[in-house]
Amino acid sequence: MSLAPRAVLVHRTTEYEELLARHGTHGQAAFFLSARGRSVEAVRERHERTRRALAEVAGAVPLTWRQTRVERAGLDRFLFGPEDVVVVVGQDGLVANAAKYLTGQPVIGIDADPGRNPGVLVRHRPDRARRLLPYAAGAGAAVDELTMVEAVTDDAQRLLALNEIYVGPPGHQTARYTLGLDGTDVPPEPQASSGVLVGTGTGATGWLRSLWEQRSSALALPAPADARLAWFVREAWPSPTTGTSRVEGLLEAGRGLRLTVESDRLVAFGDGVESDALELTWGQTVRLAVAPSRLRLVH
Repeated sequence: MSLAPRAVLVHRTTEYEELLARHGTHGQAAFFLSARGRSVEAVRERHERTRRALAEVAGAVPLTWRQTRVERAGLDRFLFGPEDVVVVVGQDGLVANAAKYLTGQPVIGIDADPGRNPGVLVRHRPDRARRLLPYAAGAGAAVDELTMVEAVTDDAQRLLALNEIYVGPPGHQTARYTLGLDGTDVPPEPQASSGVLVGTGTGATGWLRSLWEQRSSALALPAPADARLAWFVREAWPSPTTGTSRVEGLLEAGRGLRLTVESDRLVAFGDGVESDALELTWGQTVRLAVAPSRLRLVH
């Protein structure tokens, strides 16, 4: 007997809640912000809008369904099931935070604070949740299947991301590595840089695009559903032992970018979440490529 669908409401602690946790009371939080030229009332109003949106979505879950909530900090410990419908209530970045832990579940993005978010991934208002939930659980739901990027090390560690994966030094040191491309006869190139960024079409609206614009690149950045990735080397340094002939490119599905570490320590992390990083040491190789899984984002 199959389980009834479960609505998993993904949210994050608001700035107001973080201020109360740090300073204890509303008054102390107000004093702290006022000393920095900010108003606590504006922060509290955003908090209340977010909580109202979360309550409205929770109230829209069909009575025959199960439902639960998970805060962003708990995503890495939460067990998603195949019958789940994931409802992200918050900002676009929260969808990316959840994506790496999913295995094909439909995702509904709810904009908790319209006007403050681009709405690329949180496309819907809270009042649409009542219609969208049963629709998303049905077999005919229309979804955008967004490409993801993965990093896999030679000892089988794996990292997924929706926007981009960064490989580089954990601080402000220089990253040293050898960079090679699958499916090419050109020999790998030793490089020294401030890191390598490999991203998807979804990520092409953020960090990846800033690098693309900064160097006036002629690359055609992929669209979110394209099975292609774009990659850029940040601030490559020419020297007698390191080169700069490979600093950007596109990866088609099935092709990978390989970095063999020549530093004591590098890290790889996805979507800006440095707390969930792979640790890379001297001689270790990491391959970055299109991930086999995709994010299924409901229209």
